Amino acid sequence: MEIVSSLVSFTVAKVLHFSRLSEHKNAHSTKKMEEKALEVYDVIRTIRDPEKPNTLEELDVVSEKCVEVQDLGDEEYLIIIKFSPTVPHCSLATLIGLCLQVKLRRCLPFKHKLEIYISEGTHSTEEDINKQINDKERVAAAMENPNLREIVEQCVIEPDD
Repeated sequence: MEIVSSLVSFTVAKVLHFSRLSEHKNAHSTKKMEEKALEVYDVIRTIRDPEKPNTLEELDVVSEKCVEVQDLGDEEYLIIIKFSPTVPHCSLATLIGLCLQVKLRRCLPFKHKLEIYISEGTHSTEEDINKQINDKERVAAAMENPNLREIVEQCVIEPDD
């Protein structure tokens, strides 16, 4: 009976030890994802609105909480952005999504996959726009249009510091 009791105590001690290691690893991973999300946010917050002289951050189109980063392994990350147009019928929501795509593709120093969505309930045609801004072929075609490319370039250019 004493041997069984010792084995149970030993097993419980090991389980608790590995449990604490797992918790520590999860906390480290969560902190790393939060840091990556802030890095992404720092890239997108300065994008200018296509119609107004303000940034997307100033207009509350994007915020820190709209960025989520998930670890896909092999130093690759999934970035999910949910932005909120200023009005439910915003005619430039697709263009804003395009600006987000372009700036992140250019500026992020790590390997990533990107998903951009309009926050649920913030636009009258959010499903259609979500499909458009996540379709790589449509994004590439849009950037071949010189007029559209010029507008995007004006929106994503870094402000003078």
